[in-house]
Amino acid sequence: MNTNISLATEADLPAMADLLYELFTLESDFKPERQKQIAGLKLILDTPAIGQLFVLRVDGAVAGMANALITVSTAQGTRVLLLEDVIVSKKHRGSGLGRQLVEHVCAWAREQGMTRVTLLADQDNAKALAFYERLGFAASAMVIRRKPL
Repeated sequence: MNTNISLATEADLPAMADLLYELFTLESDFKPERQKQIAGLKLILDTPAIGQLFVLRVDGAVAGMANALITVSTAQGTRVLLLEDVIVSKKHRGSGLGRQLVEHVCAWAREQGMTRVTLLADQDNAKALAFYERLGFAASAMVIRRKPL
């Protein structure tokens, strides 16, 4: 099995939309809507100041992805990372590839001078929460609230 992690390209968008479909069927807050997912991915891809899209390839095919959004923390006084849309295809889960992907993105964030990574995970997804805990992510006292505009 040959694996590598790289920045996404426009050619990767359909495979990434497939992965987001898989992810959004696991999360209660979101519904898969392919055109919206492709539009969002394209916006990030076309605007590197917003963030970067990473893809994990197995034998040349996209098998995982992570969305690394850049923001600023006034508490830290630095740029920080919001890590979203981390998914490895069902076929490849449990093989350590998710760990490789998250560690790669965190290393990239450190290289960019970022001082914190925050991520969101569905509160009912015990496997994802345990995975992130094993990677050193701790629960926060902060609570997420949303308001549609």
